[in-house]
Amino acid sequence: MAFTATELTGSKVEQYRQLTEQARGLVFEESDLVANAANLSALVYHALPEVNWVGFYLYDDTELVVGPFQGQPACVRIALSAGVCGAAATTGETQRVADVHDFPGHIACDANTRSEVVVPLYQGERLIGVFDLDSPVTDRFDAEDQAGLEAIAAVFVNSLG
Repeated sequence: MAFTATELTGSKVEQYRQLTEQARGLVFEESDLVANAANLSALVYHALPEVNWVGFYLYDDTELVVGPFQGQPACVRIALSAGVCGAAATTGETQRVADVHDFPGHIACDANTRSEVVVPLYQGERLIGVFDLDSPVTDRFDAEDQAGLEAIAAVFVNSLG
């Protein structure tokens, strides 16, 4: 089945609605975690402006391990007690950080990153990992971005069955 991403139009909320629909189409009838994480990383990376990293860290029952992503090479392992990703995973709450240099314990995988949003991925009570986006622009992500990215993360979790 061929998939074609279409250009996003309208308000930011409308663009995220369109992107979420594209995400649903991309994972339709596919339940493989790696395949869906890879495709969703690419979809979001190429759709959103001013991002320098989009990807997944997957929980291996001990720590977060880098999964499929788009962008520069990344930190391979992140302890649950460390960084923005660890905070999202342990609190179960999306972390939206306007300036990563102000976040205690931030892990600088890419020196160009200035802001970050990390959505925790849970199936019920079970931690799967996190969906992580970085930007070279301070305060790149707002509440509309957060809501849109949480919707895309839900598409990913739901695709796993």
